[in-house]
Amino acid sequence: MNQKPPIGYAVQFALLLGLLGVAFMISSLVMGLVAAQVMNKPLLQAAADLVKPENANLARLLNTTTTFIAFFLPALAVARLASKQPLAYLGFNSRFSSRQIGLVGLITLGSLFLSGALGTLNEMIPMPASFLKNARELEEQYRSAMIGMATMRSFSDYVLSLLVIALAPAIFEEVLFRGSMQRILTGWTKNAWAGILITSIIFSAIHGSYFGFLPRLALGIILGMIFFLSGNLWLSIAMHFLNNAIVVTQMYFLTRMGKPIQQAMDESMPVWYSVIAIAILYYAFRLFKKESKQINPPTQPAAEYGTMD
Repeated sequence: MNQKPPIGYAVQFALLLGLLGVAFMISSLVMGLVAAQVMNKPLLQAAADLVKPENANLARLLNTTTTFIAFFLPALAVARLASKQPLAYLGFNSRFSSRQIGLVGLITLGSLFLSGALGTLNEMIPMPASFLKNARELEEQYRSAMIGMATMRSFSDYVLSLLVIALAPAIFEEVLFRGSMQRILTGWTKNAWAGILITSIIFSAIHGSYFGFLPRLALGIILGMIFFLSGNLWLSIAMHFLNNAIVVTQMYFLTRMGKPIQQAMDESMPVWYSVIAIAILYYAFRLFKKESKQINPPTQPAAEYGTMD
């Protein structure tokens, strides 16, 4: 795991960015053309109608397919060039303990409090009125798309939403950002914190949400720490899935109670909740680091790029 890859990290990063750009264009084209064909409507009209609740199943399918193309395939391609065992290179391995999984659950709880507090803080940052107006318009577009995909009229819809809104993005995004990008940037900079932070900034920015920037930045850092300390991508996927699944579950129960599901997307909490979050995260990560050293002694990325002490 700690052997120097056959192609340099700078080249890997350049290839990853180039493939990402191509994959984004291809996935957007695929989504538009398939939606237009299935709905038998002009391209622009189909794209606008895709967020409507009656098209939820199609939106889920297309979103999963395009995320796979845009995120998973570029990361896998670069990993294949860097290693003869691309999945192992990305961090997929079977060495983890039930204690690690339990601690990931505790870390997820702490991250929820932190995200809520940072969401409130994000709202408090003074910005020009014109910028905030555009940011809110983009936020509403994102919420409309999410609400359209998250329309759940039955338990089977709920299970399907867990798969395509919670699990699939967790896998594809973690493969790209933690398994590929963070690994490359950490190796390139020879600094664990630099790799985690830069990756987390890109991870948050690519979602295109100003009001969710700080919460997603914090989430990215936490996910990055889980991956770096454990060397196991499954654990960061597990936390990402839990984080998404909580929102999907909230949406499902709000729908069943006849309440607007927008409430589930409002992550704001009092800023002082960050104190609770930091206490939980500090305690959980201390235990997680200790457990991870026992499961996977530092012969993987942590040994090559230093420690987080």
